[in-house]
Amino acid sequence: MELLGATTVFLLVCVSCLLLATWRSMSQKGKQPPGPIALPIIGNMLQLNPWNLTASLTELSKKYGPVFTINLGPQKIVVLYGYDVVKEALIDQADTFSGRGILPLVKKLFRGTGIVTSNGETWRQLRRFTLTTLRDFGMGKKSIEERIQEEAHFLVERIRNTNERPFNPGNYLVHAVSNIICSVIFGDRFDYEDKKFLTLIDLLDENNKLQLSVHPQIYNFFPTLMDHLPGPHQRLIENIETINDFVLDIVAQHQKTLDPTCPRDFIDAFLNKMEQEKGKAHSEFTIETLSRTTIDLFFAGTGTTSITLRFGIVILQKYPEIVEKVQKEIDSVIGRDRSPSMADRSRMPYTDAVVHEIQRFIDFLPINVPHAVTKDTKFRGYFIPKDTMIFPMLHPVLHDSKEFPNPEKFDPGHFLNADGTFKKSDYFMPFSAGKRVCAGEGLARMELFIFLTAILQNFTLKSAVDCKDVDLSPVITSLANMPRSYDVSFLPR
Repeated sequence: MELLGATTVFLLVCVSCLLLATWRSMSQKGKQPPGPIALPIIGNMLQLNPWNLTASLTELSKKYGPVFTINLGPQKIVVLYGYDVVKEALIDQADTFSGRGILPLVKKLFRGTGIVTSNGETWRQLRRFTLTTLRDFGMGKKSIEERIQEEAHFLVERIRNTNERPFNPGNYLVHAVSNIICSVIFGDRFDYEDKKFLTLIDLLDENNKLQLSVHPQIYNFFPTLMDHLPGPHQRLIENIETINDFVLDIVAQHQKTLDPTCPRDFIDAFLNKMEQEKGKAHSEFTIETLSRTTIDLFFAGTGTTSITLRFGIVILQKYPEIVEKVQKEIDSVIGRDRSPSMADRSRMPYTDAVVHEIQRFIDFLPINVPHAVTKDTKFRGYFIPKDTMIFPMLHPVLHDSKEFPNPEKFDPGHFLNADGTFKKSDYFMPFSAGKRVCAGEGLARMELFIFLTAILQNFTLKSAVDCKDVDLSPVITSLANMPRSYDVSFLPR
């Protein structure tokens, strides 16, 4: 009994010392951001609505302030809510907040090997190479602008052939936008009837629809459990692998026909880089990183811009008076006989404001793509451990009522000065900000302006329902806001 008593006392002393050491360590590092009490296993699932995480985080910010903690299952996440804290993190402390936080489903889909989901040296090398290569193949230059103008011409003619009948323009917009990034990464555009191209787009569209189910949302709370359960999330994973196989087939074809002295596209340039790095003990440039980076570029270059255009077309159906003003400006600056160009934008402040307001209003990625801190850091008086996932939310930035009065209303005036000139805003960050800002921002801006202007130059929009009844509310997924399905007629001007 005495021995048992001594052992008990010894264990109590050990536990006390351990608790004291932990307390001292935490007190030295500082307190972590506040947040709702997390339960074992499920975290804050009871306080978070998987169908509308943005709304849940907005409510929590009212109680806990602009910097707070939530738990998606066992995953701890620090949320940054508001322009000041997002700017301070992503711009003022850009290096510290430049890590990529990977939600379980995204990790399962993309394996953390492409430019979007990688970290550390892999990410730095892939991003540097990708940006340089995209510039080499015309990104931000006249050559890519000419490709967009050519594709806009094909799109206009395709729409004209609908002969004013109402239809859902989603596929037409996706095909046109996708062909721009395909010409850069694969070396050529696809014919609109190409079976492989249509299969690829169908898989992308199916994945967008699958994300609307609850299964992908729940996966981020319980990934291990969901891996063993059937459901739409399994189809998501299968589709990504099918797309990966498609890319690997194209890579294999490129390997057979590669001329190292004359790279045709992004894949050729990557293969050349792989050859240059052959002698290194470890290289970030492998077939796997090539396929995943290509998929990242394809998704980013196809999905974001085409969805924004789909939103834009349905918004403009609701506001025919805005369309009239845009068309008046188009007629004055461009006329009807030539293609819109980026040089026109500076003389078209109202059209430019409409394009910006579409991006602000739709709030496409309200939570942003998750970040992570690259080291232990102090932020706003709180301690955030290295590798903690960060949600630097874009919703409160794009809907800041001081910067954008009545932010829930679509109003091009948010980007216009009193004299009608275009007004820039630091709060306009639909492409995020800092080190992880979207690599294709310049391309997306070109596409949105040229495609939308070309459509309104040639057509007036006629909604299938009364314009007052057009529904602009988004369909909400785990990370993105998606437009509702709609029909529209394009009436030649």
